[in-house]
Amino acid sequence: MTQRLTGIVTPLLTPFNDDFSVADDLYTDHARQCLADGVHYLSPFGTTSEALSHSVAERMRLVELLVQSGAARADQLMPGTGLCNLEETAALSRHAVELGCRAVMTLPPFFFVGASDEGLYRYFSLLIEKVGSDALTICLYHIPQYAGIGFTPALAARLNEAFPEVVTALKDSSGNWENTRAVIEAAPGISVFPGSEGAMLDAMALGGGGCISASCNSNAAGIRRLYDLSRADDAAGAKALQPQIDAHRAAVQAGGLIPGLKALKAQQTGDARWLNLRPPLLPATPDLAAPLADTIWRG
Repeated sequence: MTQRLTGIVTPLLTPFNDDFSVADDLYTDHARQCLADGVHYLSPFGTTSEALSHSVAERMRLVELLVQSGAARADQLMPGTGLCNLEETAALSRHAVELGCRAVMTLPPFFFVGASDEGLYRYFSLLIEKVGSDALTICLYHIPQYAGIGFTPALAARLNEAFPEVVTALKDSSGNWENTRAVIEAAPGISVFPGSEGAMLDAMALGGGGCISASCNSNAAGIRRLYDLSRADDAAGAKALQPQIDAHRAAVQAGGLIPGLKALKAQQTGDARWLNLRPPLLPATPDLAAPLADTIWRG
């Protein structure tokens, strides 16, 4: 039986050189830092990674880079693999499995916003068949405000029931706590991760897995501390820490998520390359860093 996926996960920022190629040195350094600060897993090519500005070949190369450089073990990685077409989603997922990655985080086929639960069930059934590996673990990625489509609690439960060793997790970035609760209740075999640490304690109290949050790029030690307090059933300690964690999350959101986080990294490292975002996104500005820096949990 597959071990339940739990913990805190960083959807890893992607730094770019001035020509918009990936800054490999900054990328591997940042991955090492997130793990040193206490995250359990890294998820390259989530929304915070500017995932959809990367080619398939580039995604494969960067996952290989993380492993070959020693920045992360393969079993600490959960790459994003979801694209609109089945063939490339399967190729990315198969590549992750062959490297030994812990799981893949997979969007539904966005753009097809009229797809039914039956159509999405068929898509994921074929994906699992095409990858063709008992080592495949899928974390469904629910972010309907960007993808235009998502996973209903009933669909999540159906996929888990049909593929109990494969479809075992779901990231809920809807920002809707009632949806998070509904998935946990409908699909007890799925480890549910809110997309914000603000909902982590409530989710874990119902059996959720932890969180997959953009601010794990900047406040990993504090979020890990909150997670550990919850796991230790220290409700008083967790309640006391939560406002500090929420303050940083609010600063990250006010900074536009990716721009704010990249401005903070530029300040911390002294490397202005961190200010680069790939078009159509605009560059970050240094002034975004201060509110984030002022709210990081220091222990």
